[in-house]
Amino acid sequence: MDINYDLQQASGFLNFDLLSKYIVEGFISGMHKSPFHGFSAEFAEHKIYNNGESTRHIDWKLFAKTDKLYTKRYEEETNLRCHLIIDNSSSMHYPKQSNFDINNLNKISFSSLAAAAFMQLLKKQRDAVGLSVYTNELDFYAPEKGGERHHQMLLNCISNTATKLSESARTKTYEVLHQIAEKLHRRSLIFLFTDMLQPERDSKNLFEALRHLKHNKHELVLFHVYDKATEYSFNFDNSPKRFVDIESGADINIHPEVIKESYESAVEVYFKDLRMTCGKYKINYVDIDIQQGFDKLLTTFLVERKKFI
Repeated sequence: MDINYDLQQASGFLNFDLLSKYIVEGFISGMHKSPFHGFSAEFAEHKIYNNGESTRHIDWKLFAKTDKLYTKRYEEETNLRCHLIIDNSSSMHYPKQSNFDINNLNKISFSSLAAAAFMQLLKKQRDAVGLSVYTNELDFYAPEKGGERHHQMLLNCISNTATKLSESARTKTYEVLHQIAEKLHRRSLIFLFTDMLQPERDSKNLFEALRHLKHNKHELVLFHVYDKATEYSFNFDNSPKRFVDIESGADINIHPEVIKESYESAVEVYFKDLRMTCGKYKINYVDIDIQQGFDKLLTTFLVERKKFI
């Protein structure tokens, strides 16, 4: 059986369910051989088998992958509460994607798949998870809960978010984040997926909203998702191009090399300022190139969850 082919052919909801499990299982299996082994054992609900223990709960499938003996653990739920927030504004649908393709993800499909993978890890530990999705308004909100029905409902929403093009106008992210912050009453670990594209005049308002998300002892991790090759390095050939603002519709015709140097300098400063401002407000800022896979995201998740509980 070709698992990659099967995953690629599966549609919508089924695709995300299978694919997120596949990503998590591969990641955890690899972590058993890495310096993060301690984290992997906890999240896979396994511990190293000790001589003399009952062999009843040995995970033979994991043994086949790692050549090491692990037994399954059956812990009580941790009562950790996690809330996932996904920016579904028009700019998140870059690069343009005609169909969902695991080998060619755009920012929204990458973020959605990462959120689904987080949900798989949370489900393993019986943690409560909630979800918010926004465009120019709060389109979906579900409070933190456990249970299979809740999990499937969130997964269905995430799948629809990734596969349906948003046609929102320019998004005032800070207004929506304030709304979400008002809904989060119990201490939670919050992960925000966004490309951080908003008018410069909104920057102060945005960070006020991010600080609001940290109220009530919440912990906030900001995943700044972007396509490094084109949004950071501006790697386009020098044939004439028309660049169109996905949100406003404004466009400009230009040879990329004319502005490449000044563009990259401005972006470098922007990223540096974002990192410094997040550090100032004790927001965990993590820049994520969507072409580099999910390991950095998942490792950050494990580390932050470990610190939170």
